[in-house]
Amino acid sequence: MTADPAPSGLAGVTAAAKVAGARGLPPVHLWHPEHCGEIDIRIRKDGVWFHEGTPIGREALVRLFSTVLRLDPDGYHLVTPVEKLKIQVEDAPFVATRVDQMGDILRFETNVGDAVEAGPDNAIRVETDPATGEPRPYLHVRRGLEALIARPVFYELAELAAERETPEGPRLGVTSNGAWFPIAPAGAHRP
Repeated sequence: MTADPAPSGLAGVTAAAKVAGARGLPPVHLWHPEHCGEIDIRIRKDGVWFHEGTPIGREALVRLFSTVLRLDPDGYHLVTPVEKLKIQVEDAPFVATRVDQMGDILRFETNVGDAVEAGPDNAIRVETDPATGEPRPYLHVRRGLEALIARPVFYELAELAAERETPEGPRLGVTSNGAWFPIAPAGAHRP
């Protein structure tokens, strides 16, 4: 009697994530399966996950998939010990939807349930669109994966910001876990 083959594709990713997720975040950085192609999953820039053009409505399933997401030089992949499936990500795969200041720590929550303390290992960075001047703030979540900081959360950071002299001139920034992060270009806060 032969054993049933392991599920592949979406079913395989789901099964592997459930098993690994029962023990915390799976060690996707240690898994090096062969590339198995692409799967029709897309993460929109607002953090909504789609499968075959339809939003994935089950929040628990999105959270599960987020635990096996990895960024490689050739893009984003859902990775299991036996499969590696490329997906599309429009911007950052996650969205930081909340920030709380706890003493000198800024603690963020993401749309997929991650709790991240900004600091030396989880930097805040802000890009500025050269055409519009609009800021695009990001938070490092884990292993190269970032969260776009939602606009209301960025406004909260701006309220917490303090000016600091830098080689480029005076800048606004925030501090967390002993690290300072500029959130605006030099002099942008001055008329």
